[in-house]
Amino acid sequence: MSCEFAERLKNIPPYLFAEIEEKVSKKKAQGVDIIDFGIGDPDLPTPRPIVEEIKRQLDDPENHRYPSSGGERDTRVAIAEWYGRRFGVELNPDREVAVLLGSKEGLANIARAFVNPGEKVLSPDPAYPVYAQGAALLCDAEPVKVPLYDHDGFLPDLESCPADAKMIYLNYPNNPTGAVAPSPFLRNALRWCNDTNTILCYDNAYSEMTFDDYVAPSILEFGRQAIEFGSLSKTFNMTGYRLGYAVGDATLIAGLKKVKSQIDSGAPKFIQKAAAVALGEYTGRERPAMVQDSVDVYQQRRDVMVRGLRELGFHVHLPKGTFYLFFGVDGGSMDFAARMLDAGVVVTPGIGFGRNGEGFVRMALTQPAARIEEALERMRKVL
Repeated sequence: MSCEFAERLKNIPPYLFAEIEEKVSKKKAQGVDIIDFGIGDPDLPTPRPIVEEIKRQLDDPENHRYPSSGGERDTRVAIAEWYGRRFGVELNPDREVAVLLGSKEGLANIARAFVNPGEKVLSPDPAYPVYAQGAALLCDAEPVKVPLYDHDGFLPDLESCPADAKMIYLNYPNNPTGAVAPSPFLRNALRWCNDTNTILCYDNAYSEMTFDDYVAPSILEFGRQAIEFGSLSKTFNMTGYRLGYAVGDATLIAGLKKVKSQIDSGAPKFIQKAAAVALGEYTGRERPAMVQDSVDVYQQRRDVMVRGLRELGFHVHLPKGTFYLFFGVDGGSMDFAARMLDAGVVVTPGIGFGRNGEGFVRMALTQPAARIEEALERMRKVL
């Protein structure tokens, strides 16, 4: 059969992460012991009470039926109540909350709801590729890269951004850099978006993965004219369950729900109900034990990795959020990643997150401390 990709798909650059995965698979097939810091997929198990709740919910035949594409109401209520306890933000569960098939789905589909062909979508650089590609390019929009620099704390200069864009994506705590945003910046970002009539899409997937007494805010604490995306993936080690949420401005939520009603039938009910139980573990802003235990592990790993990388001569920030380290290397990021892979250590080249990521690599803290120490020793031998 002879057929060509649509032009919008042709515009998507090669997915670097798939290329890296293929190289890793070849190394494994050759018998190489691989220590993988590439993908941001928690290696810690889903907390047992959540797993047990899913099993219990599976026994109810009603939970095997079609769910609502916008989310079951009891799950939306649980999300709204969690926002009240965690952020002090009151939400209407019927108008200001949607349940997603993971936050990635919502981040892409919000553009389908509001961005027309040719309109500008502002995406940080470096950044999670879905903003510029899954959202902007697949909507025939024009992705405009907003540079982030280490010396500016990886915060964009909004005043230098085009004032005629339709949408902007921001993400703090930040993937890939681990940077966090101070409250004055977030307050100013909302002001700038209101002044320029730019839709603010705030990716808050790492709000619960923070260290050193830092507590990440919701963008909605500073104003309601935005849409915020969150996920249970990192908070509860549930990446494979594919469950997230969007909250915020009622018109933006309505648009997202309308798109979803045409392309998916919602997340499984039994997972939604277990998610509601998980969020109910929060009694206030403080993390419950099942979340804090994971964060403690990642903080220990962070400290081990940062100390080791600094001993190897790298300038590495001690991030207050996410489970990523993002640091500069000598030469190109692809060349550095190739050298590390030859030593059996997988790192992600910064160029995969945008042009401004060149010269950096990202390492995810998804290996036990002992394996981190082993990886550091392998790196020492080849550097």
